[in-house]
Amino acid sequence: MSLSGPRQAPKSGDAPKSLIILCHGYGSNGDDLIGLAPHLAPALPDTEFVAPNAPQAVPGMSGAYQWFGISNLDPKVIAQGARSAGPILDEFIDQELERTGLGADRLALVGFSQGTMLSLHVGLRRKQQIAGILGYSGALAIPEVLHDEIQSKPPVQLIHGDADDVLPVSFMVNALEELRAEGVNVRWHISHRVPHSIGQDGLAIGGHFLQEVLATK
Repeated sequence: MSLSGPRQAPKSGDAPKSLIILCHGYGSNGDDLIGLAPHLAPALPDTEFVAPNAPQAVPGMSGAYQWFGISNLDPKVIAQGARSAGPILDEFIDQELERTGLGADRLALVGFSQGTMLSLHVGLRRKQQIAGILGYSGALAIPEVLHDEIQSKPPVQLIHGDADDVLPVSFMVNALEELRAEGVNVRWHISHRVPHSIGQDGLAIGGHFLQEVLATK
């Protein structure tokens, strides 16, 4: 299955020197998350942004997609979903790196909610280490197998609102502990009074993280 979605070319007008893949959450779409690109692009003028639609349409919701179906936070459902959707995102990453001619170290994954689950699941299992993973309002899928399956340890930035009633902030704390236990360079930020969304502080901190990990060596 081939993914597709909206793109934003580098602000510089030149060929991309880095790539950011934006992975949206459940019931959303690439058109929604590509909206982050205009906020991030000024600090990343040589970066191309792409926001693929997840592989499955959400039944009964127009223009809504899901990486996998989920009606509750059952760990078994999340595990099965990550196993199913992970290879699809992994293949898309390969295609985009080949298309741009960029190395893995010039790629960052940005996820929101379910997209964070997929970004962490896939990014930590790629043998060639990517530049970094920025995860908003998400969780770590299948933490119990991470030790056996982790292939690389890119820097990770986790950001979560303390008023999130969809995925409580405890999910970020749990992910933080698991990643640190594996020796991943992970940093975190809690946005006060922010629900299941991205606050201005989180947007700014995420932008600084991406600018740092994608800085031309």
